[in-house]
Amino acid sequence: MRSIVAALAACFFAATAAWAECPGHPDALGTARTIAIDPVTHSRLGTMQYGKTVPLEDKEVVLTFDDGPLPPYSTRILDILAAECAKATFFIVGRQARAFPDVVRRAYGEGHTIATHSQNHPFRFDKLPSGQLGEEIEGGIAATAAALGDENAVAPFFRVPGLRTSAETENYLAARATTVWSADFTGDDWRHISAKQVMQRALDRLERKGKGVLLLHDIQPATVLALPNLLQALKARGYRVVHVVPSERPKNVTEPQQQVVQAPGKRAWPRIVEATTRPELPVPSPQSFGWPGLFRAASLVPMKLVRLKLLRQPGYQSVLIVGNRWPKSLPGHPAEASAETLPGHPAEASAEALPAPSP
Repeated sequence: MRSIVAALAACFFAATAAWAECPGHPDALGTARTIAIDPVTHSRLGTMQYGKTVPLEDKEVVLTFDDGPLPPYSTRILDILAAECAKATFFIVGRQARAFPDVVRRAYGEGHTIATHSQNHPFRFDKLPSGQLGEEIEGGIAATAAALGDENAVAPFFRVPGLRTSAETENYLAARATTVWSADFTGDDWRHISAKQVMQRALDRLERKGKGVLLLHDIQPATVLALPNLLQALKARGYRVVHVVPSERPKNVTEPQQQVVQAPGKRAWPRIVEATTRPELPVPSPQSFGWPGLFRAASLVPMKLVRLKLLRQPGYQSVLIVGNRWPKSLPGHPAEASAETLPGHPAEASAEALPAPSP
């Protein structure tokens, strides 16, 4: 009996120490533990698409961010994570790494995992010819490695743009010993919804699953607004952040028996419950970023209005879609430009920034 009590006490104090190790922020969420994943044995992760996910215990969550970096949003995300001493995985777009290498280096220097998300974020990754598919994967990895100055600093983790994967993509990545990451749930932050909706959708889906990999986007204003309250809510509800690293560079790794990937629960989108938490950060001008389709402003890309029939409820919805393929370069904006100015944020955003995907 005493041994059981001692073991429980040890677990409690270890967890408390993990949460408390955040200088200047004694109430921070922290990072409870680190899991090292072997890309060879864990080739595909995320129950949104696959039958397996990261081997988490109940009440554990992995934070992941796609599509960056893009100041000022990515830098604000890093500020928020630093204040909570919470570690995340960033799936970097190669063109963005080339435009903002200092942000990539900052994320790596602060202990986050740097993974990749293709070179140019094609809209239909599953339809790419084999040659272009390889170029997108290798180009994104090379650009991210160049930003860090070390190819070994890039984790062998890849998330397919828009989660539009294919057997050819998965086979290509398996051959280069790279894990294909999907997710277990999202916050829908690329949709035209408020910060409190992003937060509540993420929390509601996490509550239903009990644990999992959360997919967010560090290029979205709503994500910046939602993240502080989301992290506070995770701690208040007893959730713990888990940091995932490749097995080549483990630190504070779990026991070998915990490295077995667990089977997911039932696949289903949960009921959405609206949040009551009020965002604390000012909202940037939506129109200045081509809202609701960030980086799809009509001045940059030809758009057209279409009327779509809703599948899950009666009625229709009018949406803007891209009228043709994303150009390799824009008039007056060479493909290599790295510091185009967006309204309201001088010299802090690139015209090469890419649109957020939809799963």
